Amino acid sequence: MRKPHVLIPLPDNDFDPTESATPWRVCVDRGWKATFSTENGNTAAADHRLLMGFVRGPLGAGPMGLRDYKRMTAAPEYQKPVKYADINVDDYDAILLTGGHAPGMKQFLESKILQAKVVQFFKKDKGIGAICHGLLVPARAFDPDTGKSVLYDYRTTSLTKLLEVIGYCSTFWLLGRRFRTYDMYVADEVKSVLRDRDQYSSGLIPFSHVVVDRNLVTSRYWLFDAVPYSVRFAEMVEKRMK
Repeated sequence: MRKPHVLIPLPDNDFDPTESATPWRVCVDRGWKATFSTENGNTAAADHRLLMGFVRGPLGAGPMGLRDYKRMTAAPEYQKPVKYADINVDDYDAILLTGGHAPGMKQFLESKILQAKVVQFFKKDKGIGAICHGLLVPARAFDPDTGKSVLYDYRTTSLTKLLEVIGYCSTFWLLGRRFRTYDMYVADEVKSVLRDRDQYSSGLIPFSHVVVDRNLVTSRYWLFDAVPYSVRFAEMVEKRMK
């Protein structure tokens, strides 16, 4: 079987190191090829607060995420991202949409070019993985043929309202609104584009929670879900390619 080729688009800065690097590590350790992408072809950098670690961050990356991020950023392909506009969807078997909550994420979450590419990934039945805030990209990716979000008929999850509230309440004393990227909660925006709000599943803390629906794998937050999400995504893509 040919090994999959995965696309990993990122903002220039402020993405979550674990939610990007751990899925990358799981995929490349299975022999996959990975290509990175940023809006203008700049080399990306994760949220500097999260790179300070879980305590100093606060709620920053743990040891596994920091190790994965160091390894990912040292990879030659990481240093040569393609531009969002130059993404050729036919070159890839799958796409990974990372999370992150700091202001720099808006470049990624609000890119109309990237949203249009994600519509193509869905229409071509490619593998899609999205975690945490990363669900906002497909939620905002509206298919021009239907006028609906590409998530409309899918079962899904994302950063839940409870987890977003916990993140904000435990860090506002130091970081202000850094954990509240938008006035609307991530979960509420994702639910608003679904055919039925019951398609959304929150799971239970502190247990891992991954939702797999056809070619889409979604999850909530790195602390509970990074590894199982990454493995389920890789398994889904490889199974579909067989």
